[in-house]
Amino acid sequence: MKNVPHDYYLKFMDPVVHAETLDFHVKGNYTIHDAFKHATQLHGLTEQQLSLLTGNELRLYPDMELTFPACPEIDLDTAICRNESCGTFSKASIDFSIIEKLISPILSSHMKGYKRGYPSGGALYPVEVFVCSLMESNESWPCPERVLHLLPHSRSFEVVQGTQELAGLKQAVLAAPGIIGAPSIAVVYAVYMPKTLFKYRYRGYRLALMEVGSIYMLVELQAKRLGLRCRLWSGYTDTMLNRAIGLNPALFFPMCVHFIGEQHDSI
Repeated sequence: MKNVPHDYYLKFMDPVVHAETLDFHVKGNYTIHDAFKHATQLHGLTEQQLSLLTGNELRLYPDMELTFPACPEIDLDTAICRNESCGTFSKASIDFSIIEKLISPILSSHMKGYKRGYPSGGALYPVEVFVCSLMESNESWPCPERVLHLLPHSRSFEVVQGTQELAGLKQAVLAAPGIIGAPSIAVVYAVYMPKTLFKYRYRGYRLALMEVGSIYMLVELQAKRLGLRCRLWSGYTDTMLNRAIGLNPALFFPMCVHFIGEQHDSI
């Protein structure tokens, strides 16, 4: 079989493991909708508590002087240091040739081999990458559809059918868009659960999360090289995002969204 169909993995997946992993995963889902925006909240913490608990470091012995310097200087211009997350994106369009360069680090290293630019437990590669155009107009985008599925081994894009409508895609992926401006593209990292559970069962979920982190860090570093800015985003509802892309919400878990574009000049 030259190309394994995605549902072929269901033959080898334990349905009990899948059901229990799905049950755990949905506990971390958000329900974001205009009808509930005045009646729901994420937490009950005060601003003072948030300030204390955010951005700090975890010390095992906070009241004991058991530390010593690790590095006197950090070169923020080096290739292995990412840019800070973008505060506000501009409405600038990105040429599709730049987007092709952006995803190049996560493609297969060699056309004759399956290994890619990031580690994967058991070489399962359960993370599927979807590149979504949020641009109002971009003549270089290759098709009327707004969503492209990356095929890293083939080094090609698969056009996702039924994704021509921009408004629905923006509503699903970009809640409260005024907060961060207008990113040019959204990269969705979704885990196809049958591919990660059939071999490693429950531990496969952990490996998939690790793989997502490896991928988006490579994209961050490549974006820096290309003069683009990034911001990770979790303010979406899984089912809405899956519907916008046309994915089965029981089998595809969108782990995070990666906004990419140019930073607003005033920031």
